[in-house]
Parts: sequence; structure tokens; C-alpha cells
Amino acid sequence: MTRIDRRALFASGAAAALLAATGLSPEARPREGGRLRLAVPRDGSMERVVRAAVYDTLTEVGPDGVLRGEVASDWQASADARHWEIALREDVSFHDGRALTSADVAASLASLDAEVEPLGAHHLRISLAEGDTQLPWRLADPARIIAPGGELDRDLAHAVGSGCYSVLRAERDRHFLGRKVAGHYKAGRAGWADEVEIVVIPDAAVRAEALRDGFVDVAALPRAEALGERGGYQLHPSESDIALAASRTVGVPRTIGPGALDDGRITERWWLA
Repeated sequence: MTRIDRRALFASGAAAALLAATGLSPEARPREGGRLRLAVPRDGSMERVVRAAVYDTLTEVGPDGVLRGEVASDWQASADARHWEIALREDVSFHDGRALTSADVAASLASLDAEVEPLGAHHLRISLAEGDTQLPWRLADPARIIAPGGELDRDLAHAVGSGCYSVLRAERDRHFLGRKVAGHYKAGRAGWADEVEIVVIPDAAVRAEALRDGFVDVAALPRAEALGERGGYQLHPSESDIALAASRTVGVPRTIGPGALDDGRITERWWLA
């Protein structure tokens, strides 16, 4: 099997970015601890963020746009990019204590239009009908999350994954509270807050008021006029087009993913400064 050079797949400057797994400059390193509180609308945002906090995918696209392994530690492709062999990290466990294996990954990727064959406890092959050099990017899709035995629990209160946070309490479209997993394989690279809390507040003005009054640390799609003086907040992507407003007590990565709530990974990437 001929290896496709992953450098050819990465964006320009990726080598330097890979050395900074968090996408941060040395002077802006995150601090661990505390509870990061988010207010989101009732538009599916809570579930997207919870899935990213609780579950992993084989690969992930960092806030700097660089593709990295998550559960996968390496991947190689045949010359025609039809057959991919993927090595898995050997230090990944689900929140119930079971070790993640290639059988879990194969079962979780059953909906992928491909043949997924475990070759060992931490090694598998994906065979495609046609070559696809973009497969590693497609495996970063939040829809490709890895669950025990491929069984994704639709009840968030009972969700068990291998992500940075395990479920303490969850009520769909209302509230989520998660706790950082001790000894997680991403420790020191992601999952900075001890706990993350997500509250669904349908009204944009009320979300802004919750941030303004200190009940939450980040508000998604807030009513701008309800924030008061804009200088007291970090506004993304801009003051004229606010998708996220955060307290000045929140640490924010140098770059933020283009998708909603930092591509759904806000709970593992942001921290309390």
C-alpha cells in the first residue's frame, strides 16, 4: 500500500500548526478549571455541542483549519485512494470504562458508503467503491461520531462516548451539565473547564441579558442591543455580525472554527481565563 503524503492534504503552514494542537500562541495558553456556561437558542445547537463534548470522531478539523487525528493516530491510503488503513489510539476509553476498539469504529461507520473491516483491536481498513482523497476530512464530520458498539443513545442523559466530557445531567432542548473526564487522552490539549453547562434560551434578548447579568459566560446569537456597552464583551465574528458574545473572563482560541459555536467544539476549546 502506497502512503498518500498527508502534508499534501494539509493547508499551507500546517506543520507549524500541528505543533500547537490548541491553535494558540504561547502567550495565550488556556487555564484549567471552573464551569463554562453557554446560552444557546432552541435550534439544535445544544445537541450539536453536547455531541462534540461527549463523543469523538476519527479525525477533527482544528480551529486553524488543519486536519488532525482524534481517535485515529494515523492513516494511509492506496495509490488510488480507494483503500485506507487507519491506526487508532490505544489510550482511548469510553466513559463507562471500556476500551475503544476498531469494532466500535466499524459499527459506528456502518452508514458510510464503504466496507469497514477491523484488522486488529486498533487497526482497520476502509474500502471505497471509488477513490476519495478527501476521506480523512469526511471522517471529521460530527455525524461520524464513535459510540460503543456503534449504538448512539438518542437520549442525551444516557449518552456514553469517549469525548472530554461525560454526562452529569441532560434534558433535550433545555439543559446539559457535563464533567471533565479525569485522565482523558486529550488532557493538556483540550477540555479546559472542569464542568460545562449549556442552557437553552429561545429568546435572543434574554440570552443577551443572561450574559450581561453574569448568569452565563457565552451567548449564541444574542440580541445585540440587549448587551449594552459592546466594549465589555468579545464579539465573534465581528461587532456588526455577532454570532457569539463572550464575557471578558472567557479565554478564546486565536482562531475559531467557521461553523456554529466553533464547529460545535466550543466546550473543549474555550476556557475561563
